[in-house]
Amino acid sequence: MGKTDTKGYEKNRTLKKFLYGEKMESIKTKVMSGLIWTFGERITAQVVSFVVSIVLARILMPEEYGIISMVLVFINIANVFVSNGLGEALVQKKESDDTDFSTIFYCSFILSCILYVMLFLAAPSLAKFYKNERLIWVLRVLAVKIPISAISTVQHAYVSKHMIFKKFFFSTLGGTLLSGVVGIAMAVYGFGVWALVVQYLMNTIIDTVVLFITVPWRPKMIFSIESARSLINYGWKLMAASLINTVYNELRSLVIGRVYTSTDLAYYNKGNQIPNLIITNVDTAIGNVIFPAMVQENDNKERLKQISRRAMKTTSFLIFPMLTGLIFVARPLIILLLSEKWVPAIPYLQMACFYWACQPFQTTNWQIIKAVGRSDLCFKLEIVKKIIGVLMILVSMKISVHAIAASAALFAAISMVINILPNKKLIGYSIIEMLKDMAPSALISVLMGGVVYLLSLIPFSDVILISVQIIVGAVVYVGLSYAFKIDSLWYLIHTVKQMKQRK
Repeated sequence: MGKTDTKGYEKNRTLKKFLYGEKMESIKTKVMSGLIWTFGERITAQVVSFVVSIVLARILMPEEYGIISMVLVFINIANVFVSNGLGEALVQKKESDDTDFSTIFYCSFILSCILYVMLFLAAPSLAKFYKNERLIWVLRVLAVKIPISAISTVQHAYVSKHMIFKKFFFSTLGGTLLSGVVGIAMAVYGFGVWALVVQYLMNTIIDTVVLFITVPWRPKMIFSIESARSLINYGWKLMAASLINTVYNELRSLVIGRVYTSTDLAYYNKGNQIPNLIITNVDTAIGNVIFPAMVQENDNKERLKQISRRAMKTTSFLIFPMLTGLIFVARPLIILLLSEKWVPAIPYLQMACFYWACQPFQTTNWQIIKAVGRSDLCFKLEIVKKIIGVLMILVSMKISVHAIAASAALFAAISMVINILPNKKLIGYSIIEMLKDMAPSALISVLMGGVVYLLSLIPFSDVILISVQIIVGAVVYVGLSYAFKIDSLWYLIHTVKQMKQRK
């Protein structure tokens, strides 16, 4: 059965190569190379980050995590202005040159300095809003990451533009590893919340320095008003859409921290951490690699649709089983990794799995809209989605923190559908086709989840139970994929073989 499927896949690939030429093969090679380096970067860095977070969570108290979460609400919102939109405009413009890159570099850095001063001055008022004076200097120090991030914005755009994603691997890994060591050392010596502040800040600094050393581009003493106007005209809509999205995402943290307590906020965010860890690896890789690939093919709807369908199938094949399994191992996993003091985070983790299951599909469809140059449509869709989302928050905040988490999961599903709808007209990829592409992986993930749940009824210790559930779940999922001839399984096998042959 496997051989037949592999031959069929090869014939289909050969036909596409004949029809679309070497350009399609070249783009596919760049995409797969980029995906491998980006997955490697994200997975390695996130594994290190996750280990560090486990150690810190066992040393520090939930309240200290809550303080950082409150501060990050405002830092993340401010960071949108320097990290979103303008860099993507450089990637989207096919003939961007040194003038464009240098112009955006100076725009981003100047804007970031202005934002830092605003946050520095606003710190006392924000601390009063949260009724927590400790926030003042935590915010002022941690906000330094905004101008530092602005420096690397153009470097990131350069890497994405030229699809040399292995540059990210070294910068991200170096920052994550060194900052983690320093953070743990400070926590052990009793620095409390400042251990987290230094960890976050050092991560950004090291990432920026390594990129500056490894990426060949340097800013030049060039500034063009015409270039700025052209790029900002495209980028501001993406920036505005991202700002709306970030404000909405941070709104839940703001509401929980203000209406409830910093401890409640810590449990909510910690519950999001593990599924976020899984999906960020997939989502970031897709966003970074697929967007420039789509831009190169944005004048050919058929090729653009092919790239989109492959991204949709592969993503669902990878994330559905992981999140489904995570729902059923949540309790023993939290206790084993974080200790009993984090048990209240379990229901938030389970609800977060539903939220994050929708995220990569939003990203893929979002990249399609951006790639064809419809940043105006991104902005309009974001407004519609967030109006719905804010109404859901206003209703759920009066009930409980659990209700807020549940509303987030429901809203993610609604957002996914809204992002999908325009692409039938843009590239001929309908919502029915997308659901069909995702359905096989969803079905076998549910079947696998049933097996994992039955295993949880056996009275094993937490370590043995989780180990058995992961191994059996993986075997069942791959076995069902083989039995049902899931296309993505053969695609991944073929891709791995190709990468080995290149070595």
